[in-house]
Amino acid sequence: MTAGAGRIAVIGAGPGGLYFAALARQSAPEREITVFERDGRDDEFGFGVVFSDETLDGIAQADPRVFAALSAEFARWSDIDVRYAGRVRTCGGHGFAALDRNRLRAILQRRCAELAVDVRYRTPAPPVERLAAEYDLVVAADGVNSGTRAAYAEAFRPEPDERGARYMWLATDRVFDAFTFIVERFDFGVLQVHAYPYSAERSTFVVELAEEPWRRAGFEALAAREFARGESDAASVRRIAELLAGHLEGHRLIPNASRWIRFTTVRNATWRHRNVVLLGDAAHSAHFSIGSGTKLALEDALALAAGLNEQATLEGALAAYEAERRPVVESTQRAAQASLEWFETIGRRTGQGPDQFAFNLLTRSRRVTYGNLRARDPGFVAAVDRAFAGADETPGLPPMFRPLKLGALELRNRVVVPPLATFTAVDALPSAFDRAQLTVHALGGAGLVLAGMTAVAPEGRVVDCPGLWNDRQEAAWRELVDAVRAVSDTPLGIQLTHAGRRAATAGPAESGLPLLAASPLPWQPEGPLPHEANAIQLAAFTADFAASAERAARAGFDALELQFGHGHLVSGFLSPLTNRRTDRYGGPLAHRLRLPLEVLAAVRAVWPAGRPLLVRISASDWAPGGTSEAEAVAICRALADGGADAVDVSTGEVVAGERPPFGRGYQTPFAELVRLATGLPTVAVGAISHHDDVNSVLLAGRADLVAVGRAQLYDPLWTLHAAAEQGYAGPGARWPEPWAPGSRRPPTPGADRVAPRLRLVREPAPPVHRRWRPGTDDRPAPPERPAPTERPEHHEHPGHPARPERPARPGEER
Repeated sequence: MTAGAGRIAVIGAGPGGLYFAALARQSAPEREITVFERDGRDDEFGFGVVFSDETLDGIAQADPRVFAALSAEFARWSDIDVRYAGRVRTCGGHGFAALDRNRLRAILQRRCAELAVDVRYRTPAPPVERLAAEYDLVVAADGVNSGTRAAYAEAFRPEPDERGARYMWLATDRVFDAFTFIVERFDFGVLQVHAYPYSAERSTFVVELAEEPWRRAGFEALAAREFARGESDAASVRRIAELLAGHLEGHRLIPNASRWIRFTTVRNATWRHRNVVLLGDAAHSAHFSIGSGTKLALEDALALAAGLNEQATLEGALAAYEAERRPVVESTQRAAQASLEWFETIGRRTGQGPDQFAFNLLTRSRRVTYGNLRARDPGFVAAVDRAFAGADETPGLPPMFRPLKLGALELRNRVVVPPLATFTAVDALPSAFDRAQLTVHALGGAGLVLAGMTAVAPEGRVVDCPGLWNDRQEAAWRELVDAVRAVSDTPLGIQLTHAGRRAATAGPAESGLPLLAASPLPWQPEGPLPHEANAIQLAAFTADFAASAERAARAGFDALELQFGHGHLVSGFLSPLTNRRTDRYGGPLAHRLRLPLEVLAAVRAVWPAGRPLLVRISASDWAPGGTSEAEAVAICRALADGGADAVDVSTGEVVAGERPPFGRGYQTPFAELVRLATGLPTVAVGAISHHDDVNSVLLAGRADLVAVGRAQLYDPLWTLHAAAEQGYAGPGARWPEPWAPGSRRPPTPGADRVAPRLRLVREPAPPVHRRWRPGTDDRPAPPERPAPTERPEHHEHPGHPARPERPARPGEER
């Protein structure tokens, strides 16, 4: 026997525990497997569960009998309906397969019985220490409130993250025919529902509200008592039914131990401790808006059973299980976190039109994108494109290639090359490399190219970054701008900054010059201590910014960006973590804003009218006690009132102990926050490197411009290549004439091969739109039927009869 696991104890007879027991016994019949479950065999908990393509493929391969039993009972459909603002927007092509969780458990119970697994119902598991001593392996599938995890907390090192929003898990006997998001605004705030069918008689119906709307709606009072185990909050259920009567259409809500709870994301430093291993929600959880905990638990079970079969030792099997599953789970949790936060803050988006709101919702986790949706349902994306374009713009254009007027400057597209700190300046002058870099980026197709970071004073310079405080530097920049203009008409901008205490990261720019900061706090714990800038220095510093702005205008730059983020000097005044002053520049936000607004006013007075003036901020410090979302909005409102034309919304780099959640587009929600709260144009930044993400950000209304940074270092012609990849050849992406022969993607090996026809009868493409119609035949509807884009709130969609088909595509959220 492999892995030395002859006797296995499983704590919990939910789907994950049962599936693991069946697989482990099936692959090694000599194993002795005991499952302990405190509830009864026929006790019913939960409602429907949704499966992904990958999960079902794994079940089909691992246990065809279980797969066949599941497939016979699936509810299948492909549409998502978004009910919002009295309208319904439908997006098809997704593919879903759902099942009653209790039927799933019954199928797995039957399979365990066939394999002679010893499942002991109404038998609480003995203490885990005892099980660990008596069995070779203990599998803890005991749920999100795992007692096993608590018993070995020092080993597993859990990090539970309980959120503020409240949700309740219900069912209804209204059988929805698609995955349905209901978003309703009431006087108390926004209420949302995640609903989907899971049988011919019922649908799952999850109701969610943010904390304050939940209180204002009166639910706090209704839920203000202890409920017995298994008891539902009947008063809240009645209130929900009243509020959502129009969507229930006379049908009832069905509770099952249903009450208001907060979602907790479970993370553990490790999932294994000696011969004890966590599985499913005991090890990890992901918000219900993107995935099923049951799905993840079944995948865990398969991977753990495979590890026991493939590894020679138990230690090796458990290590292989965690190594294989952890990256998958963490990827899911990142997407789930983005989705969770989107729904927690859904109220800020309810000013959007129905098309854009639906697109925003569908792309909330960053897993589903513009290109992904266009491949699934071209009609849906075309409708959103038309709404985004408005009456005067060409429909069908990728959003990133739509023009934008910023100030008086016309940008041909929405891509910005941000200041790229390559640190090649010599004696604070732009180098030959700086010139080459700006030239190639100007030729590369972006709508706006920003030079920088550029210091306004010698003591504000990071080593090897350029400056703009004297005539020699101004002349060098003018010569550079003229050289770029000789080959490209792409607008050029420059970022001005004073690095403040961050000048210490590479040593003072020039020997003997002081490091200045809002307060005498080092950038790094062991770094040099800066001086607290006094009133005279602050006045000089403000004048330096204005003087450099005048020089930038004379040098011919079309746009200007002021660096008020990333821990530079002005940023140090804005953040409560770095501003400890007690004078008129410290304390409450209105005082911390005084210097930034003085600098902005001085620059605005000298910067030519009509040329865009942007300001970059750090909207979050990613550290406790740092800049809050409300403060970030207030800062941007003040900047708008002070004359900023747009805000470049970044985050972090303010304090050394920051903990940002790095990932694709992780800073974009802050650009969206500012844009929706203030109406000020925003630039989204942060790990955005693919044109699909750029289009998604813009079409969802999260930003007006998107800065693509590191990807431009990989490919300085990034924008032109993005146009070629999308088949776009319009005015938003003009190839330089000498490079015109390269405007099409070059052929790759095998690209000239034409596949022969090998089928006598072509299989019809699956229809984009399919609704759940229990009891109907499996014939597909005519594929030429156009996608619905709007229908009355309660009109029954004719839909398509369901047929067995592949469920969700890889990467699709749940």
